[in-house]
Amino acid sequence: MKILISSHHFRPSIGGIETASELLAGEFVSLGHEVRIVTQTPGANDLPFEVIRRPAAGELLRHVASCDVFWQNNISLRTLWPAALIRRPVFITHQTWIRNPRGQIDFAARLKLFFARFGRSIAISRAITQQLPFESVVIGNPYDDEVFRNFDWPDRDRDLVCVARLVSDKGVDLFVNALSILREFGIVTEVTIVGDGLERPTLEAQVRDLKLHSCVEFIGRQTASELAASLNRHRILVVPSRWPEPFGIVALEGIACGCAVVGSDRGGLPEAIGPCGVTFPNNDARALAERLADLITNSGRRDGLLANAGSHLARFTKRNVANAYLELFDSAR
Repeated sequence: MKILISSHHFRPSIGGIETASELLAGEFVSLGHEVRIVTQTPGANDLPFEVIRRPAAGELLRHVASCDVFWQNNISLRTLWPAALIRRPVFITHQTWIRNPRGQIDFAARLKLFFARFGRSIAISRAITQQLPFESVVIGNPYDDEVFRNFDWPDRDRDLVCVARLVSDKGVDLFVNALSILREFGIVTEVTIVGDGLERPTLEAQVRDLKLHSCVEFIGRQTASELAASLNRHRILVVPSRWPEPFGIVALEGIACGCAVVGSDRGGLPEAIGPCGVTFPNNDARALAERLADLITNSGRRDGLLANAGSHLARFTKRNVANAYLELFDSAR
């Protein structure tokens, strides 16, 4: 099968959509299919499939005309338009909420909702599908199960790790406030914050102001293999997002590396966490601190949550997610 993938953002850009596009494209190739990706992200082509970066209109038309299936990994009007001229099976994965940053359904969102009706819709979580005004199939995003795994190291020497872009939506400041509340509970623990962003200086100042600098370490952005090693040093992954995450690949990565997860309870994040962690009310630092205190002091509770990891993660391996997509693609040919 010739599969054309539209991924508006792609490597070297970093994010959940980019990760899902690359992992699934690689799996499609390993299963014997021909894959091409069209993207608006500039960069080098060093992957086992063709990447067409910023194609002109005629070039895009040619690629759509030569494919068997056109998969939009998140709807992009910039690349969807040829499907109106060339009849090919179109699949659209909704990776996020179709609305503007203020949460409104503006003109651009209405256009996307209109054109999405001309393809078969897939949602990465039940939370997303509940926001769509048309039928969709739920297929969660994959994680890299070759990289993110439990190394079975004899000792995890740190309790808490937070992996996030350091921007306000991700709620890292909320997590820091929760650490201050934990100290009120008599719990002072070793904490690692992985990631970078515009708010890193503000967060580092917050840690100093709360006198938490002796137990909180900022280590910046890491490669996938470095992150897997970091997660394996910790017992609990914290995902404190204020924004309702559409899904949450980072939760899968943490679980695969042996971390119980504590995350906010809005959006699709609870679906990614599944039975391998607990949630807290969005934007509630005290509730987050209470959940963390329970898991830090109760190893049996952590072990009980992680006993569910194998069955939960099986749904999100690269191969199983790729096969779910291929079954849909085959049904339209």
